[in-house]
Amino acid sequence: VKIFAPNIEQRDVVNHLKGSPAEEKRNVLVESARLARGNIQDLAELKASEFDAVIFPGGFGVAKNLCSWAVDGKNCTVNEHVNTTLQAFHSAKKPIGLCCISPVLAAKVFPGCEVTVGQDKNIDGRFPDAETASAIAELGCKHICKNVNESHVDKANKIVTTCAFMCKAPLHEIFDGIGTMVQEVLKLA
Repeated sequence: VKIFAPNIEQRDVVNHLKGSPAEEKRNVLVESARLARGNIQDLAELKASEFDAVIFPGGFGVAKNLCSWAVDGKNCTVNEHVNTTLQAFHSAKKPIGLCCISPVLAAKVFPGCEVTVGQDKNIDGRFPDAETASAIAELGCKHICKNVNESHVDKANKIVTTCAFMCKAPLHEIFDGIGTMVQEVLKLA
């Protein structure tokens, strides 16, 4: 397993203790290195031929830095190195795992693919971002409704997705869903 991140400036920096924007600037690769304990490479250096699969985490980092979904929704742009990486794995018929908001990357890059970001309705207040499913459909993709502890496999495209934090759920249920996504990616590898 190797960890990669794009060497770009973050769209913005948030003080998570206060829940407000911070004035400082940070680099995505540098911040990712902090989380990965330094064992990380620039995404521009990733070669799909050296790996069996690729998995993208989710969160605001994806929606703000790997693409512009947080600002532009379905009209977003995808970072060139993210796009190149996704295209390389897809062309090589190698599995791609995406969780939380990152399935929108596939929806933007691979029209006609199938993904899940959970449910298309805000059931019991657990899916506050359910409208994302509609935006995915508007991009020409099929959204498959799944519970937080499940994943969806688009066998034709070798794309495996799970909703993770797109659902307000206990951490153990989110963990289970991410686990099923990883297991399905490994089965396809």
